[in-house]
Amino acid sequence: MDFGLHLGTRGAAANPGGLRALAEHAEALGFSYLGLSDHIIISRSIDSKYPYSENGDWPGVDTGACLDQLTCLTYAAAVTEKIRLLTSVMVIPHRPPVQTAKILATADMLSNGRVTVGVGVGWMREELELLSAPPFNRRGAASNEYIEAFRALWTEASPQYEGEFVSFDNVSFEPKPLQSDGLPIWIGGEGMAARKRTGRLGDGWYPVMRNPRHLMNTPDKFATALADVHRFADEEGRDPGKIDTAMFAPGYTQSAGDASADRWAFTGAPEQIAEDVSAYRKAGLNHLLIGFEDSDLQRSLDTIEGFAKEVMPLVT
Repeated sequence: MDFGLHLGTRGAAANPGGLRALAEHAEALGFSYLGLSDHIIISRSIDSKYPYSENGDWPGVDTGACLDQLTCLTYAAAVTEKIRLLTSVMVIPHRPPVQTAKILATADMLSNGRVTVGVGVGWMREELELLSAPPFNRRGAASNEYIEAFRALWTEASPQYEGEFVSFDNVSFEPKPLQSDGLPIWIGGEGMAARKRTGRLGDGWYPVMRNPRHLMNTPDKFATALADVHRFADEEGRDPGKIDTAMFAPGYTQSAGDASADRWAFTGAPEQIAEDVSAYRKAGLNHLLIGFEDSDLQRSLDTIEGFAKEVMPLVT
Protein backbone atom coordinates (compact mmCIF):
# COMPACT_ATOMS: atom_id res chain seq x y z
CA MET A 1 0.00 0.00 0.00
CA ASP A 2 1.10 3.56 -0.59
CA PHE A 3 0.00 6.80 1.04
CA GLY A 4 -1.30 10.18 0.03
CA LEU A 5 -1.97 13.57 1.55
CA HIS A 6 -5.39 15.22 1.20
CA LEU A 7 -5.63 19.01 1.46
CA GLY A 8 -8.52 21.41 1.30
CA THR A 9 -7.94 24.48 -0.86
CA ARG A 10 -8.26 26.67 2.21
CA GLY A 11 -6.40 27.09 5.48
CA ALA A 12 -2.69 26.42 5.37
CA ALA A 13 -2.82 25.49 1.68
CA ALA A 14 -4.67 28.63 0.58
CA ASN A 15 -1.61 30.66 -0.41
CA PRO A 16 1.36 29.93 -2.68
CA GLY A 17 3.90 29.56 0.12
CA GLY A 18 1.76 27.16 2.13
CA LEU A 19 0.69 25.02 -0.81
CA ARG A 20 4.25 24.82 -2.07
CA ALA A 21 5.64 23.90 1.34
CA LEU A 22 3.05 21.16 1.87
CA ALA A 23 3.47 19.71 -1.61
CA GLU A 24 7.27 19.70 -1.45
CA HIS A 25 7.28 18.26 2.07
CA ALA A 26 4.91 15.43 1.14
CA GLU A 27 7.02 14.55 -1.87
CA ALA A 28 10.28 14.63 0.09
CA LEU A 29 8.79 12.36 2.77
CA GLY A 30 7.78 9.70 0.26
CA PHE A 31 4.03 10.23 -0.09
CA SER A 32 2.71 8.94 -3.40
CA TYR A 33 -0.30 11.22 -3.86
CA LEU A 34 -1.20 14.85 -3.22
CA GLY A 35 -4.99 15.28 -3.20
CA LEU A 36 -6.85 18.60 -3.39
CA SER A 37 -10.54 19.16 -2.65
CA ASP A 38 -13.04 21.04 -4.82
CA HIS A 39 -15.30 23.99 -4.12
CA ILE A 40 -15.61 27.04 -6.35
CA ILE A 41 -18.21 29.35 -4.85
CA ILE A 42 -20.07 29.04 -1.55
CA SER A 43 -23.60 30.21 -0.94
CA ARG A 44 -24.07 32.26 2.23
CA SER A 45 -27.10 30.09 3.03
CA ILE A 46 -26.75 26.32 2.67
CA ASP A 47 -29.68 23.99 3.25
CA SER A 48 -27.98 20.99 1.63
CA LYS A 49 -26.80 18.37 4.09
CA TYR A 50 -23.10 17.54 4.15
CA PRO A 51 -22.86 13.73 3.88
CA TYR A 52 -19.73 13.34 6.02
CA SER A 53 -20.95 14.69 9.36
CA GLU A 54 -23.53 13.31 11.75
CA ASN A 55 -25.61 16.50 11.80
CA GLY A 56 -25.21 17.39 8.13
CA ASP A 57 -23.29 20.61 8.81
CA TRP A 58 -20.34 21.46 6.56
CA PRO A 59 -17.34 22.93 8.42
CA GLY A 60 -16.28 25.10 5.47
CA VAL A 61 -19.38 27.27 5.56
CA ASP A 62 -17.94 29.61 8.21
CA THR A 63 -15.67 31.50 5.82
CA GLY A 64 -16.64 30.41 2.34
CA ALA A 65 -12.96 30.63 1.40
CA CYS A 66 -11.58 28.27 -1.25
CA LEU A 67 -9.12 28.35 -4.11
CA ASP A 68 -9.91 26.69 -7.43
CA GLN A 69 -8.88 23.05 -7.34
CA LEU A 70 -7.57 22.67 -10.88
CA THR A 71 -5.52 25.86 -10.69
CA CYS A 72 -3.95 24.61 -7.45
CA LEU A 73 -3.31 21.23 -9.08
CA THR A 74 -1.38 22.90 -11.89
CA TYR A 75 0.58 25.02 -9.40
CA ALA A 76 1.46 21.86 -7.46
CA ALA A 77 2.67 20.30 -10.72
CA ALA A 78 5.15 23.16 -11.12
CA VAL A 79 6.68 22.80 -7.65
CA THR A 80 6.96 18.97 -7.52
CA GLU A 81 8.56 16.30 -9.69
CA LYS A 82 7.37 12.83 -8.65
CA ILE A 83 4.27 12.85 -6.45
CA ARG A 84 1.02 12.04 -8.25
CA LEU A 85 -1.56 14.83 -8.32
CA LEU A 86 -5.11 13.84 -7.40
CA THR A 87 -8.40 15.71 -7.58
CA SER A 88 -9.85 14.62 -4.24
CA VAL A 89 -12.49 14.80 -5.54
CA MET A 90 -13.44 16.99 -8.50
CA VAL A 91 -17.18 17.61 -8.56
CA ILE A 92 -17.87 16.69 -12.17
CA PRO A 93 -20.80 19.07 -12.91
CA HIS A 94 -18.94 22.12 -11.51
CA ARG A 95 -17.29 22.93 -14.86
CA PRO A 96 -18.08 22.63 -18.59
CA PRO A 97 -17.04 19.15 -19.75
CA VAL A 98 -14.88 19.94 -22.78
CA GLN A 99 -13.03 22.75 -21.02
CA THR A 100 -12.49 20.53 -17.97
CA ALA A 101 -11.06 17.76 -20.13
CA LYS A 102 -8.65 20.30 -21.65
CA ILE A 103 -7.54 21.68 -18.25
CA LEU A 104 -6.87 18.18 -16.93
CA ALA A 105 -5.01 17.12 -20.08
CA THR A 106 -2.90 20.28 -19.84
CA ALA A 107 -2.12 19.61 -16.17
CA ASP A 108 -1.11 16.08 -17.09
CA MET A 109 1.25 17.35 -19.78
CA LEU A 110 2.77 20.02 -17.52
CA SER A 111 3.25 17.46 -14.72
CA ASN A 112 4.86 14.89 -17.05
CA GLY A 113 1.95 12.46 -16.70
CA ARG A 114 1.20 12.61 -12.97
CA VAL A 115 -2.53 13.43 -12.81
CA THR A 116 -5.19 11.08 -11.39
CA VAL A 117 -8.76 12.34 -11.54
CA GLY A 118 -10.88 11.58 -8.49
CA VAL A 119 -14.49 12.51 -9.26
CA GLY A 120 -17.80 12.86 -7.48
CA VAL A 121 -21.29 14.08 -8.36
CA GLY A 122 -21.45 16.72 -5.61
CA TRP A 123 -23.70 17.25 -2.61
CA MET A 124 -24.22 21.03 -2.39
CA ARG A 125 -27.27 21.95 -4.46
CA GLU A 126 -26.70 25.67 -3.90
CA GLU A 127 -23.18 25.60 -5.37
CA LEU A 128 -24.24 23.63 -8.44
CA GLU A 129 -27.09 26.08 -9.07
CA LEU A 130 -24.74 29.07 -8.77
CA LEU A 131 -22.47 27.44 -11.37
CA SER A 132 -25.36 26.81 -13.81
CA ALA A 133 -24.68 23.09 -13.63
CA PRO A 134 -27.13 20.42 -14.81
CA PRO A 135 -30.18 20.02 -12.55
CA PHE A 136 -29.24 18.68 -9.13
CA ASN A 137 -31.48 15.62 -9.41
CA ARG A 138 -29.85 14.76 -12.77
CA ARG A 139 -26.25 15.31 -11.71
CA GLY A 140 -25.50 11.58 -11.64
CA ALA A 141 -26.64 11.03 -15.23
CA ALA A 142 -24.76 14.16 -16.33
CA SER A 143 -21.61 12.97 -14.55
CA ASN A 144 -21.72 9.63 -16.34
CA GLU A 145 -21.80 11.45 -19.68
CA TYR A 146 -18.96 13.77 -18.67
CA ILE A 147 -16.76 10.76 -17.81
CA GLU A 148 -17.50 9.10 -21.15
CA ALA A 149 -16.83 12.38 -22.95
CA PHE A 150 -13.52 12.88 -21.10
CA ARG A 151 -12.36 9.48 -22.28
CA ALA A 152 -13.33 10.17 -25.88
CA LEU A 153 -11.48 13.49 -25.88
CA TRP A 154 -8.38 12.06 -24.22
CA THR A 155 -7.99 8.93 -26.35
CA GLU A 156 -9.71 9.28 -29.75
CA ALA A 157 -8.10 10.83 -32.82
CA SER A 158 -11.44 12.31 -33.92
CA PRO A 159 -13.50 12.47 -30.73
CA GLN A 160 -17.24 12.71 -30.85
CA TYR A 161 -20.00 12.30 -28.30
CA GLU A 162 -23.76 12.69 -28.37
CA GLY A 163 -25.67 12.76 -25.10
CA GLU A 164 -28.29 14.66 -23.17
CA PHE A 165 -25.75 16.86 -21.38
CA VAL A 166 -22.63 16.65 -23.58
CA SER A 167 -22.39 16.80 -27.36
CA PHE A 168 -19.50 17.47 -29.72
CA ASP A 169 -18.28 16.39 -33.14
CA ASN A 170 -15.81 17.50 -35.81
CA VAL A 171 -13.23 18.64 -33.26
CA SER A 172 -9.51 18.28 -32.77
CA PHE A 173 -8.50 17.81 -29.15
CA GLU A 174 -4.72 18.12 -28.86
CA PRO A 175 -2.42 17.56 -27.18
CA LYS A 176 -3.63 14.37 -25.61
CA PRO A 177 -2.62 13.60 -22.00
CA LEU A 178 0.81 12.06 -21.65
CA GLN A 179 -0.81 8.99 -20.10
CA SER A 180 -1.66 7.11 -23.27
CA ASP A 181 -4.87 5.51 -22.00
CA GLY A 182 -6.17 8.84 -20.74
CA LEU A 183 -6.10 9.98 -17.15
CA PRO A 184 -7.04 7.38 -14.50
CA ILE A 185 -10.50 8.17 -13.14
CA TRP A 186 -11.26 7.20 -9.54
CA ILE A 187 -14.94 7.32 -8.68
CA GLY A 188 -15.65 8.92 -5.33
CA GLY A 189 -18.66 8.08 -3.20
CA GLU A 190 -19.72 5.34 -0.83
CA GLY A 191 -23.33 4.47 -1.71
CA MET A 192 -24.67 1.98 -4.19
CA ALA A 193 -24.85 4.52 -7.03
CA ALA A 194 -21.13 5.26 -6.67
CA ARG A 195 -20.28 1.56 -6.50
CA LYS A 196 -22.27 0.94 -9.67
CA ARG A 197 -20.67 3.94 -11.43
CA THR A 198 -17.25 2.56 -10.50
CA GLY A 199 -18.05 -0.87 -11.86
CA ARG A 200 -19.29 0.62 -15.09
CA LEU A 201 -16.93 3.55 -15.70
CA GLY A 202 -14.16 3.79 -13.12
CA ASP A 203 -10.49 2.98 -13.22
CA GLY A 204 -10.62 3.01 -9.43
CA TRP A 205 -12.94 3.39 -6.45
CA TYR A 206 -12.25 6.18 -3.94
CA PRO A 207 -14.69 6.27 -0.98
CA VAL A 208 -14.41 8.30 2.21
CA MET A 209 -14.09 6.19 5.34
CA ARG A 210 -16.36 8.30 7.56
CA ASN A 211 -19.66 8.71 5.75
CA PRO A 212 -22.12 8.02 8.63
CA ARG A 213 -24.59 6.40 6.23
CA HIS A 214 -22.02 4.17 4.54
CA LEU A 215 -19.21 3.67 7.01
CA MET A 216 -15.98 2.05 5.82
CA ASN A 217 -14.48 2.19 9.31
CA THR A 218 -13.55 -1.49 9.39
CA PRO A 219 -11.77 -3.64 6.80
CA ASP A 220 -14.78 -5.96 6.62
CA LYS A 221 -17.13 -3.09 5.72
CA PHE A 222 -14.73 -1.93 3.05
CA ALA A 223 -14.37 -5.45 1.64
CA THR A 224 -18.16 -5.93 1.54
CA ALA A 225 -18.64 -2.68 -0.37
CA LEU A 226 -15.76 -3.51 -2.71
CA ALA A 227 -17.47 -6.79 -3.53
CA ASP A 228 -20.41 -4.74 -4.87
CA VAL A 229 -18.04 -2.77 -7.10
CA HIS A 230 -16.59 -6.01 -8.45
CA ARG A 231 -20.06 -7.46 -9.03
CA PHE A 232 -21.14 -4.41 -11.01
CA ALA A 233 -17.91 -4.51 -13.05
CA ASP A 234 -18.51 -8.17 -13.85
CA GLU A 235 -22.05 -7.37 -14.97
CA GLU A 236 -20.61 -4.77 -17.35
CA GLY A 237 -18.17 -7.31 -18.79
CA ARG A 238 -15.19 -5.57 -17.18
CA ASP A 239 -12.34 -7.23 -15.29
CA PRO A 240 -12.89 -6.41 -11.58
CA GLY A 241 -9.23 -7.08 -10.87
CA LYS A 242 -8.24 -4.06 -12.97
CA ILE A 243 -10.18 -1.60 -10.82
CA ASP A 244 -7.82 0.21 -8.47
CA THR A 245 -8.80 0.99 -4.87
CA ALA A 246 -8.16 4.02 -2.69
CA MET A 247 -9.78 5.50 0.41
CA PHE A 248 -9.76 8.89 2.09
CA ALA A 249 -9.45 8.68 5.89
CA PRO A 250 -10.16 12.09 7.46
CA GLY A 251 -9.59 12.72 11.13
CA TYR A 252 -6.16 11.11 11.47
CA THR A 253 -4.67 11.53 14.95
CA GLN A 254 -1.63 9.96 16.54
CA SER A 255 -1.33 9.31 20.27
CA ALA A 256 0.43 7.08 22.77
CA GLY A 257 -2.22 4.42 22.19
CA ASP A 258 -5.95 3.78 22.43
CA ALA A 259 -7.27 0.49 23.79
CA SER A 260 -10.96 1.45 23.58
CA ALA A 261 -13.28 -0.69 21.51
CA ASP A 262 -14.58 2.33 19.58
CA ARG A 263 -11.17 3.55 18.40
CA TRP A 264 -11.38 4.85 14.85
CA ALA A 265 -9.12 3.21 12.30
CA PHE A 266 -5.93 5.19 11.59
CA THR A 267 -5.88 6.77 15.04
CA GLY A 268 -3.88 5.88 18.13
CA ALA A 269 -0.30 4.67 18.44
CA PRO A 270 1.83 4.21 15.29
CA GLU A 271 1.74 0.45 15.80
CA GLN A 272 -2.07 0.47 15.89
CA ILE A 273 -2.27 2.58 12.74
CA ALA A 274 0.16 0.25 10.97
CA GLU A 275 -2.02 -2.71 11.95
CA ASP A 276 -5.04 -0.90 10.49
CA VAL A 277 -3.14 -0.33 7.25
CA SER A 278 -2.24 -4.02 7.03
CA ALA A 279 -5.83 -5.10 7.64
CA TYR A 280 -7.25 -2.79 4.98
CA ARG A 281 -4.59 -3.88 2.53
CA LYS A 282 -5.70 -7.50 3.02
CA ALA A 283 -9.27 -6.32 2.41
CA GLY A 284 -8.24 -5.01 -1.01
CA LEU A 285 -7.13 -1.41 -0.43
CA ASN A 286 -4.17 -0.16 -2.50
CA HIS A 287 -3.89 3.55 -1.66
CA LEU A 288 -4.68 5.39 1.60
CA LEU A 289 -5.18 9.16 1.58
CA ILE A 290 -4.90 10.77 5.00
CA GLY A 291 -6.54 14.10 5.84
CA PHE A 292 -3.92 16.53 7.18
CA GLU A 293 -5.98 19.71 6.78
CA ASP A 294 -5.10 22.42 9.26
CA SER A 295 -5.22 26.20 9.46
CA ASP A 296 -1.66 26.30 10.81
CA LEU A 297 1.10 25.55 8.30
CA GLN A 298 3.78 24.41 10.74
CA ARG A 299 1.37 22.13 12.56
CA SER A 300 0.39 20.61 9.21
CA LEU A 301 4.01 20.06 8.23
CA ASP A 302 4.77 18.47 11.60
CA THR A 303 1.76 16.14 11.40
CA ILE A 304 2.68 15.00 7.89
CA GLU A 305 6.24 14.34 8.99
CA GLY A 306 5.09 12.43 12.08
CA PHE A 307 3.02 10.06 9.96
CA ALA A 308 5.83 9.55 7.46
CA LYS A 309 8.52 8.89 10.03
CA GLU A 310 6.57 6.99 12.69
CA VAL A 311 3.87 5.07 10.79
CA MET A 312 5.05 4.47 7.25
CA PRO A 313 8.25 2.59 8.25
CA LEU A 314 6.09 0.10 10.19
CA VAL A 315 4.14 -0.86 7.07
CA THR A 316 5.81 -3.74 5.27
